[in-house]
Amino acid sequence: MKKLLIVVDYQKDFVNGSLGFPEAEQLEQPIYEKIKQYHQENQDVLFTFDTHQKNYLDTKEGKYLPIVHCIQHTEGWKLFGKVAEEKQEKDAVILKPSFGSLELISFLQRGNYEEIELVGIVSNICVISNAILAKTALPEAEVIVDAHCVASNDRQLNQAALQVMQGLQIQVKNL
Repeated sequence: MKKLLIVVDYQKDFVNGSLGFPEAEQLEQPIYEKIKQYHQENQDVLFTFDTHQKNYLDTKEGKYLPIVHCIQHTEGWKLFGKVAEEKQEKDAVILKPSFGSLELISFLQRGNYEEIELVGIVSNICVISNAILAKTALPEAEVIVDAHCVASNDRQLNQAALQVMQGLQIQVKNL
């Protein structure tokens, strides 16, 4: 079975930087272990990077969330900790200027995956957006979100996002 792990935005600014929160740091080990497992099974891994430019505060998103974060090539834009160490040269990367990415849809359709698993942050924004895009790109694939490997700075929104994903026929493990 052809499988893909999508690691959504596990970047320094979301973990312990300008938008960091304690639960994000607690995901480091389980996400690292999941990436390691996919590599050992010779399955594909893709990393998304929330990617903004210096004019972020002038963008629509910057008006709604006026906290500078994930400016391309800054320290906060880089992957966090052991997750960064486990990233391999062969792993795919998508730089996304918004919550989701049309590039992800194209990538998934070319890959013809039977199973797509998502981990990362923030569950109620970028994880849910990309899970829906995965389900849209490959409606017959099993799309999975591991609740032990996602988080939000708002626990209620995290739970709500997981429930909404279940309602969209996305399998939520460890809920």
